[in-house]
Amino acid sequence: MTALGFLSPGPSAADDYPRIEQLLGSDIRLDLVRTDRPAEGVEQLRLAGVEAVVWVCADEGVAPDPDTARNRLRDLATTAGTPASSTPFAFVRAAREIDATTVAVSASGTPQEAARFAEFLRAGGLEVVGDTGAGPAETADGGETADGGEEAGRGEETGGDEEAALLALARAADDPRARAVLLPDPGLSTAAHLPALEAALGKPVLTASQVAVWEALRLTDRRVHAPELGALFTREPIVQV
Repeated sequence: MTALGFLSPGPSAADDYPRIEQLLGSDIRLDLVRTDRPAEGVEQLRLAGVEAVVWVCADEGVAPDPDTARNRLRDLATTAGTPASSTPFAFVRAAREIDATTVAVSASGTPQEAARFAEFLRAGGLEVVGDTGAGPAETADGGETADGGEEAGRGEETGGDEEAALLALARAADDPRARAVLLPDPGLSTAAHLPALEAALGKPVLTASQVAVWEALRLTDRRVHAPELGALFTREPIVQV
């Protein structure tokens, strides 16, 4: 059994993790802890016996620069006693994994936060094109998924309404030059819709929960072939599910 830990200091698509766990296979466990007190959350994950920890975050993992973010991750790894990473770093590594050196980003939050995330990606060697501040995706009831918006809409959309909102968000940022579209908002529930999004856009789509799990697997030297989770989970070498 490979146990992977995820620490969320803010809103997160909690329903994505059980779905992804089911798609990955019976020998992988995903533990998500939502907390405003990271030290307590890390201790909970440590006691659960996780082998890697990923900080599922938006702006918190970026500011103020990559070097400071790396130092924070070193502290996190020391506290957890395991390898550690965060979703901003995971997006950079995942984009490289699928040979997407040019990306479009649909980042919710403030324009300043979107610009900071884009700069983080550029510091990681990616070219960012398209609209990096497409804004929050609207939920079926008109709520917003962005941090600071109405959290009630998170994860509550079902079926076509949720998928349509995600597709609209991705299309708002897409650019013909982009080899992948990134949706970095950790509150978006995307795991059920990745194949449909990629089919509609004709290119890979990377999302927070998806890259967080992929990064945790990478930290534990696991490769899982799970096409239901998008192009990112179809790369070699693989462990066949």
